[in-house]
Amino acid sequence: MNRDHYRALKETAGLIRRLDRGRIALAGTDRADYLQGLLTNDIVALDDGRGCYAVHLTPQGRIVADAELFNLDDRLLLDVHGSVKDMLVRRFDELVFTEDVDIADWTEVWVGYAVAGPTAEQCLAPVLAKSSRTAGREGSSMVFDDHECRLLSWAGVPVVVSRTDPFGSMGFDLWVERSGASDLWDTLLETGCTEVDDAATDVVRIEHGRPLFPTDLNAETIPLEAGIEDRAVSFTKGCYVGQEVIVRVLHRGHGRVSRRLTGLTMHQLVDPTSIAAGAPLWHENDAVGEVTSSAFSPAVGAVIGLGYVKRDWLEPGTVLKVDPERVSAVVTALPFVAS
Repeated sequence: MNRDHYRALKETAGLIRRLDRGRIALAGTDRADYLQGLLTNDIVALDDGRGCYAVHLTPQGRIVADAELFNLDDRLLLDVHGSVKDMLVRRFDELVFTEDVDIADWTEVWVGYAVAGPTAEQCLAPVLAKSSRTAGREGSSMVFDDHECRLLSWAGVPVVVSRTDPFGSMGFDLWVERSGASDLWDTLLETGCTEVDDAATDVVRIEHGRPLFPTDLNAETIPLEAGIEDRAVSFTKGCYVGQEVIVRVLHRGHGRVSRRLTGLTMHQLVDPTSIAAGAPLWHENDAVGEVTSSAFSPAVGAVIGLGYVKRDWLEPGTVLKVDPERVSAVVTALPFVAS
C-alpha cells in the first residue's frame, strides 16, 4: 500500500477511478414499483434526488448483488459491481412483462469516480459552484446529506454526484459522461484531490468495517450475517425476493444467525498477502469461520481483517488461529476506527 495514498484518504481527499463498477439505468413509469419487488430497500419511498443502498437476493435470501441506487428525474440509476452487471441487466429485462420499464446499460457511456476523505466536500465545492441542475435551477448547495444525489451539468456535460461514503468514511460517487471525464478528473486534482489506488481504499473500508461485494458479500451470505440490514433492508415495505428468509430469522429466530461478520486483529508480524480470502479460522481443533478481507492498518498498527465467525466465538477478545501459519486473530468489534 502507498502510504501517501492512505494519508490522503485519512487527512485530505483521495480521487479514485471506479473501474470495477457497472452502471444501469431504468426508465418508465413503473420503474420504482418494478424494483420494489426485486431489491431489499424501499425504492418507492425515494424522493427525487435521494438514493439508498440495497441488495438483490436469491429466493433463499442469499446476496446476488448489491447496489447504490439513485432516483434522479425520470430514471433510477444503479451503481453495481462490474462482475454482476451483465447478469442484472439480463435478469431485470427477463422479468419485465407488462410493466412500463426500460433497462439500459450505461457502463460504457458514463465513467465512475469517487472522492473520499475529510476534505472531499471542499474539493468538490469548485465543481459544484460551476454546475447547475439539469432542470435549469441555478447553483447547488455545497452540503450533501447522506445518500443525497444530484444530476448536474458541468461544463456542458452531465454529472451525477451522490453522497454514498463508499469506503465507510466521508465520500462521494460521481458519474460523468465519457466526453467530459478527463476534464473533470483534471479539475478534481487541481482542487486538492490526490489520486489514490484501490489498495489504499481497501485498508480504509476494512478499518470502517465496510463489507465489499463480492469479497465479503456473496451468494453464501444473507444480509443479517453481514450486519448490513440497517442500511440495506427495509422492514416496512412490501414483499421482495428473499424476504421470507429474512422475516423467518428475525421473527422465529429472534435475529440469531449461525455466524456473523466481525473484525479480526492480528498483532503478530504477518504479511497480509499471505492470508488468502477464505482462509479458515480455528478455535483449538474446531473450524469456526473464515477470513474474507485483510490488510495492514497504520491506524491500528497491525494487520486487520473482516471474516465470518460462528456465534459461539464472536465475543470480542476471543483468540482464534488463521491458516496457513496459525497466526493469532483476535475477534474485534467493528469498526476498528471511528468515522
